[in-house]
Amino acid sequence: MEIITKTPEEISFVSKMNISLANALRRSVGEIPILAIVEADIYKNDSALYDEIIAHRLGLLSLKNQKMKSDQSVEMKMKVKGKDEGIEIFAGELGDDIIYPDTPLVLLREGQEIELVARAKSGKGVDHAKFMPGLAFYKHLPKIKISSEGEKQSELAEVYPEVFEMFGERLKVKNAAACDLDQEDMADYPGVSIEFDDNLVFSIESWGQIEAKEIFSETCKALKGNLSEISKTIK
Repeated sequence: MEIITKTPEEISFVSKMNISLANALRRSVGEIPILAIVEADIYKNDSALYDEIIAHRLGLLSLKNQKMKSDQSVEMKMKVKGKDEGIEIFAGELGDDIIYPDTPLVLLREGQEIELVARAKSGKGVDHAKFMPGLAFYKHLPKIKISSEGEKQSELAEVYPEVFEMFGERLKVKNAAACDLDQEDMADYPGVSIEFDDNLVFSIESWGQIEAKEIFSETCKALKGNLSEISKTIK
């Protein structure tokens, strides 16, 4: 296995993982318990947005994840007033549990006011998308071959600078993992071929609730747990 990217927000690696396993891992991301706002009591809303729109925006916010029981909840309050010709109200008004406090919620003009209490609970992405911690996806790693004729195709380095680069006067592969091309795309570039084998590029992007590496480890645990349950049922 070769690590391509490893940051708190993203992890990406190359592996000869079976494509069925890769797809099972991708789907298992929705099995991780994640905290999200599930309901809101809106006591006052003078803004131009309906209560339902405000509630919908609250549900989209990324919250610092906590391990909680199904009957536990986190309560967040917000009471704000507009000023002058209008001020933008940001998610940070709900408190320290918001990961991206600069997320805009609504615009309030002078005399307008919002007062609400939001409650967050732990849930899974298989039940609702707001509980998803991020994205997992994969693709086949292309094998790019460049012949002596292909080394003259300098245009590829200009059109696809993330994939190709010039080494002197010769075309070279800069990053095959960044390539989303196939052989049909090389029809106008003789000497450059793209093939595929069993190597996959598996990537995870976090939305901030938990780090990307933790998403992967928790995904593996979730898949293992589901397989264990199936095994017990069959026995």
